[in-house]
Amino acid sequence: MNQPPKKFPLLQTALVSSAIAFTTGSYLFAPTWCRSVHAALQDSPKTVVDEAWQVVNNEYVDGTFNKNDWQAVRQQLLSKNYTTKEQAYTAIREALGKLDDAYTRFMDPKQFQSLTNQTSGELSGVGIRLEMNEKTKAISIVEPLEDSPAFKAGVKPGDQLVAIDGKSTKGMSLDQASGLIRGEAGKKVTLKLSRPGKGIFDLRLTRAQIQLAAVRSSVKQEGNLRVGYIRLNEFSSHASEQMSKAIKTLNDKQVNAFVLDLRGNPGGLLHSSIEIGRMWMDKGAIVRTVDRRGDNEEFKANNTALTKLPLVVLVDGNSASASEILSGAIKDNRRGTVLGSQTFGKALVQSVHSLSDGSGLAVTVAHYYTPNGTDINHKGVTPDIKLDLSEDQRKQLVGNPSMLGTTNDPQYAQAIAVLKSNPLAKPPVNKTSPSASLR
Repeated sequence: MNQPPKKFPLLQTALVSSAIAFTTGSYLFAPTWCRSVHAALQDSPKTVVDEAWQVVNNEYVDGTFNKNDWQAVRQQLLSKNYTTKEQAYTAIREALGKLDDAYTRFMDPKQFQSLTNQTSGELSGVGIRLEMNEKTKAISIVEPLEDSPAFKAGVKPGDQLVAIDGKSTKGMSLDQASGLIRGEAGKKVTLKLSRPGKGIFDLRLTRAQIQLAAVRSSVKQEGNLRVGYIRLNEFSSHASEQMSKAIKTLNDKQVNAFVLDLRGNPGGLLHSSIEIGRMWMDKGAIVRTVDRRGDNEEFKANNTALTKLPLVVLVDGNSASASEILSGAIKDNRRGTVLGSQTFGKALVQSVHSLSDGSGLAVTVAHYYTPNGTDINHKGVTPDIKLDLSEDQRKQLVGNPSMLGTTNDPQYAQAIAVLKSNPLAKPPVNKTSPSASLR
């Protein structure tokens, strides 16, 4: 029997394309199989079935396997002959279905590669964010990412994407267009763009490995209050370094308080959520995990906070997993005010393993609790200040993302009201004027 690979901790985010979408999850990733093992086993579908069974047998959080005889499941799986990988994949998925756990799932090689790309916070492409006009269905450039091939070639926001390598984008979805633009670093792709005043023109770009921005930040002048606004989209492998840079930059710009926006953030790497928690908290627990043996592991702040300024954290029903770890830690430690809607309610940790043929398996291995011992699974984090958006307000923000973090955003506006009532958020005395400090 082949030994399953070891694991190392993280939590999931899902990158789909140069337009980004996410799935909710909490993960532990295992190292990939070595080349020699991969070469020896890649043509044996039954081996992959057994590998998947072993991972579940060794790690699944419920030792009763949802009251299934897991040894009998193995015998049933190995009694069959699989002539194709697809037959083996179907058998694995059917076996996992017995666990009745939506977060324990099998991924074919393409899906597994997509997940590993997601969590890396990197993408091989040209570095553009796309959007589609709801009325015309035309695809255009939201922005080129800084220092990307598209940015260096002079691609501008608003450029319309007419064709990709000679293939018209008419009728294409964003995912289809993104899939054609992505590709191996070093390979070329030709984009046909249309720009007012310039007309239609071709750009031949060389794809590169690009670090995606998980963090966006800015200074918001709200009356006499200078607010550092930070929006965190995902807990990728680069999120903590980007968060550190954002907090330090906003500190240099002499903000008086912070708004941390976790709305719509479905999770990410476990170590990233802990590192980011330590940037906001000097002391206190961040999260506690419990595995199937009842073993506890607690992660704490370590006196490395980058700011002690007043903080409001914005959350909604799509703030999940690592977002709930961070917002729960800030709430339970009274480090800031959590404001918005009840969060998603995902308190399970998965282990993600690569299998010998390049496919992968995510298996629930632990349950996590907030510092106060609260189990938020299927419940979510309850905000200190609950403020739900109406359906019209939600549609307005989705249709006009530029409204997020402005006074036209009801939850942000309430966050500003909270900060203005906090005496610790008073503007600094005898410091450089706001205009002079901008750079």
